[in-house]
Amino acid sequence: MASIAAQSGEIPLRLRPGGFEGLAEVVTGQLISKQAAASIFARIKTACHPLTPETFLALLPETRAGLGLTRAKQASLEAIALAILDGRLDLARVADMPSEEAIAALTVHRGIGPWTAEVYLMFSAGHIDIFPAGDLALRAAAAQAFSLGRRPDIDALRTLAEDWRPCRAVAARILWAYYARVMKKDVLPVG
Repeated sequence: MASIAAQSGEIPLRLRPGGFEGLAEVVTGQLISKQAAASIFARIKTACHPLTPETFLALLPETRAGLGLTRAKQASLEAIALAILDGRLDLARVADMPSEEAIAALTVHRGIGPWTAEVYLMFSAGHIDIFPAGDLALRAAAAQAFSLGRRPDIDALRTLAEDWRPCRAVAARILWAYYARVMKKDVLPVG
């Protein structure tokens, strides 16, 4: 990992807000380019100032539809906002949980899968021992950096990442930086 870090240049230490705003940013960025996600999220933040569950739910349905979110992401953000407001989802409490418990607490909610939970916990809650093995850029970077011949599947990358405990988030940041600098692609899932 040290030689990969040396090739990667500066390792960005980017953090995003916690709470609904941070989770909304991660949901917005699911399966789309960084640039598209940033554009859509900027529209959301302009429409909801400040971005809270209340301000998001207060938007007229046609306004929400015009933000650029897919219907599934709109429905996910609505469900997350409602879960926060009715007490089923306490993001401050989740942030303080051990990582595996926090992932389990997040993934019971619509629109939050393992990747979303792991990225939120890394970038918004500061969890240091998280590794989003489902991230395509991490899988591609690991394949090239470790001369694997092909992208490892999620389980294989999770197994490889066990060697980086208790600082798997640092390894993920190194691999994202490697992907950006060596493979010439910018995918770090942060606005």
